[in-house]
Amino acid sequence: MKKPIGVMPLYDSEKDSLWEIPGYFDMLRHEGGLPMMLPLTDDPSELDWFMEHCGGFLLTGGQDVAPESYGQQRIPECGESYVPRDRMDMYVLRRAVQLDKPVLGICRGIQLMNACFGGTLYQDLPTEFSSAVEHHMQPPYDRTVHSVSFPENSPLRDIFGTESARVNSYHHQAVKGLSEFFRIAAVSEDGLTEGIFMPGKRFMLGVQWHPEFSCKTDENSRKLAAAFVNAIR
Repeated sequence: MKKPIGVMPLYDSEKDSLWEIPGYFDMLRHEGGLPMMLPLTDDPSELDWFMEHCGGFLLTGGQDVAPESYGQQRIPECGESYVPRDRMDMYVLRRAVQLDKPVLGICRGIQLMNACFGGTLYQDLPTEFSSAVEHHMQPPYDRTVHSVSFPENSPLRDIFGTESARVNSYHHQAVKGLSEFFRIAAVSEDGLTEGIFMPGKRFMLGVQWHPEFSCKTDENSRKLAAAFVNAIR
């Protein structure tokens, strides 16, 4: 029996409810994965059960990572944060690194990965990073709006079989100071870090774009999901 893939839950503060974007499940199931949404908890005794029984973990989108977690004061343009989700994600990520279990971070996921290991974030790109590149696109989200390039040592170059790719983009935060534990896996046209990976691990990769929105129409999104699921196998 294949092991499930733990998918971090999304939290709606207005409705006090947990939910999930179907695309996260669709892209993993299409490649033969078995996704399972985790309960929202920061209790290590509960999370350790999932650490044992899940083959890998998907760090999903959601609220802004709390600036306090990476040593910054919140600016007015920073969005809502939900600290229990931050603590949950960081615990799962640290344990996954220790156990060498595959992790894919998407949007907030890449930001959380960087912050968890000592990196910093732009709290609001329009305020802190001037660029003509479209990073906060309007729907539909399954189209591409800018390019990213992959350094020679990037696993994304191997996954996609190319030195660059077109991606979608829907975010107002991003990696600023890169954690010493990660390396750059993708860079956008304006120099913004759009992908990171941890060397020496089976699969520890974060991307700033949204393959869950384009997995039905974009071959590269499917390749990324397939590489993640295959690493878990």
